[in-house]
Amino acid sequence: MDQKIIDLYDEYTHRPLPRRVFLERLAVLAGSAAAIPAILSQIEPNYALAAEVPEDDSRIATERVSFQGATGDVQAYRARPKLAEQAPSVVVIHENRGLNPYIEDVTRRLAVAGFVAMAPDLLSPLGGTPQDPDRAREMIGQLDPDKTVNNLIASMSDLMAYRYSNAKVGAIGFCWGGGMTNRLAIKAPDLKAGVVFYGPAPDPALVTTIKSPLQLHYAGLDKNVNAKIPAYEEALKKGGKSYELFMYENVNHAFHNDTSAERYNKEAADLAWGRSVEFLKKNLT
Repeated sequence: MDQKIIDLYDEYTHRPLPRRVFLERLAVLAGSAAAIPAILSQIEPNYALAAEVPEDDSRIATERVSFQGATGDVQAYRARPKLAEQAPSVVVIHENRGLNPYIEDVTRRLAVAGFVAMAPDLLSPLGGTPQDPDRAREMIGQLDPDKTVNNLIASMSDLMAYRYSNAKVGAIGFCWGGGMTNRLAIKAPDLKAGVVFYGPAPDPALVTTIKSPLQLHYAGLDKNVNAKIPAYEEALKKGGKSYELFMYENVNHAFHNDTSAERYNKEAADLAWGRSVEFLKKNLT
């Protein structure tokens, strides 16, 4: 697919760009409106594919729970390995489309890998993640970032107290959730590890408060996010912070999201996932 189309889609999902304008510009790039349905089938998420680990997988137990956050009750999806008396815990932070089937699948994958994993629905203060992903994107923009970080800190506390947790908690976030993982690392001294997938960099001036080791994954073609990475990395170096940074060349933003056929890159996704699981185990066990 033409990289210009993928870049346009990223602009649509992150600016945000109104869908009408997106479709108009897409028709120009595609050469005609008739080509749009085929393009959308390849580039937009198909959540029917979000089942690498099925809901009824016999190795894990899943449940929908809630905990008391800074803004009131926060809904969440939790998964754990069935046979583990206690396990390291991970907060899974969703993209700007909310708590959707892809993030739930990631939560189950972590449970299979030996973690208690919980994905809070950070749109809970606004009624929870809607079915319409565009509406979810709009709602994300209405969240108070500080209150959202406090809800994530509350999710850490909930996991620390969970009977199946070893009380060591890390976080992994994707896209918008990667940015929130950075914010959480800045504000939560109890965070034991943070994994960021193509998340916006924080203000470099705030990096001094980070206590947890970080693992950062970025896509080589992701120009918007990558523009602020050098300053972030320089601040991490100057602050003597523990971090690993991986740049995956010739792949796009959201390369780990296997529900979007055109942006997903299996080789990069598998490599980044393996690194992430190893990093989390090293720091949480």
